[in-house]
Amino acid sequence: MLDDIRGRYGTGLVRDLRPHHIRADLEGRPPHPANNRLKCWRGLCRWWQEAGLAEEDAASPVRARRVLPTEGHLPWSRDDIAKFRARWPHATSQRLAFELLFWTGARMSDAVRLGPGMVDADGWLSYRQSKTGGKVDVPFTAAAPEWAEPSDRVHLFSALRDQADRHAVWMVTAQGRPRSIKAASQWFSAAARAAGITGGRSAHGLRKTRAQIMAERGATPDQRAAWLGHESLSEVQHYSRGADRRRMLAGTDPEPKSSNSSDRVPTWMRK
Repeated sequence: MLDDIRGRYGTGLVRDLRPHHIRADLEGRPPHPANNRLKCWRGLCRWWQEAGLAEEDAASPVRARRVLPTEGHLPWSRDDIAKFRARWPHATSQRLAFELLFWTGARMSDAVRLGPGMVDADGWLSYRQSKTGGKVDVPFTAAAPEWAEPSDRVHLFSALRDQADRHAVWMVTAQGRPRSIKAASQWFSAAARAAGITGGRSAHGLRKTRAQIMAERGATPDQRAAWLGHESLSEVQHYSRGADRRRMLAGTDPEPKSSNSSDRVPTWMRK
């Protein structure tokens, strides 16, 4: 930003800077980039004022742009899921990451830490969320309720079975090292694009999809909150807002059954 300012204003004096100069600099930019740039201006102007280089804070009168509310990360559609699975075979690290994120509904910040050591003797994957510190328990080899659509877990088992090596965590680089949160997010987004999935679908979108699936299949808000580690009812409602209302209105089994069938959990995965 400083190089851009230097190119625009050259040898202009800091004490001559006025709010209309800053407004002109922001003009033509979309709301989010404009607001981010305004934050930089505000930081500079405060520092100049405190350093005695300017008598007034020229950025103070400049208002931030109004940003319309959005739904945030977009959930994945059934077609998106099918495309990703068709592009990345079970043996690939991309497929393992996808199935792990999709089944657990974990944030990427937690998914990069998940590994076999977190699965207890009863077949539950247990971890604490890095964002909230709240504890989450997800059925791994334990019986899973029908509202979780247990057939999705079969893909996770297949991906785990087909990995060439075993590590302390499941999401690793080609060298077998744990992935950082930022690098993992970028790597996964690139894998989605390579599968022909457009619209900026991200790992976090799979978390929303898992919430929507559970809502469609009759899971209660408390059940969804327990699985995904949500802290409030409003958060549960936000994540499930896009659930297929027709399927919900058509009715689901009021007493969800558990998937206790042994053929759903491969022998090599049982405790």
